[in-house]
Amino acid sequence: MMEVLPDRCVPIAKKELMYMGTVGLACWLGGIIFINRKKTDDAISVMSEAAQTMLREDVRVWVFPEGTRNHSGSMLPFKRGAFHLAVQAQVPVIPIVISSYRDFYSKKERRFATGRCTVQVLPPMATQGLSADDVPALTDRVRQAMLVAFEGLSGELGAPQ
Repeated sequence: MMEVLPDRCVPIAKKELMYMGTVGLACWLGGIIFINRKKTDDAISVMSEAAQTMLREDVRVWVFPEGTRNHSGSMLPFKRGAFHLAVQAQVPVIPIVISSYRDFYSKKERRFATGRCTVQVLPPMATQGLSADDVPALTDRVRQAMLVAFEGLSGELGAPQ
């Protein structure tokens, strides 16, 4: 996965992934930032530190705003941490949408079969001048744009939604 990330881009993932054997080790070696979602104060602290690092070292952060994998064929409500991070760092949110993979992923077996999905990068959404009070509206705006794109991409592939 690290090969496809833009230069100076670090993903954020839930801390539980760190304990998944070789996957966790690969994530740790790849420099993934781990968030403890069960301890809000710790998560906020890590996100604040990430915002400072983004500004100081020109690093990009890749966040999965649903917070967990969704197998329903749609998108879960977004968690706001990523949007607080973007507003705090005053950097744009660049939504990346991946079409549904429901028709070629077995949740029960935790296994992918042959299939196809499409990735679409949406236009950046500015955060310049926004404050913490603007985060809920920003979150909703980004989610709505991503949902429209997700449904379009998934429909083009004939994937169940």
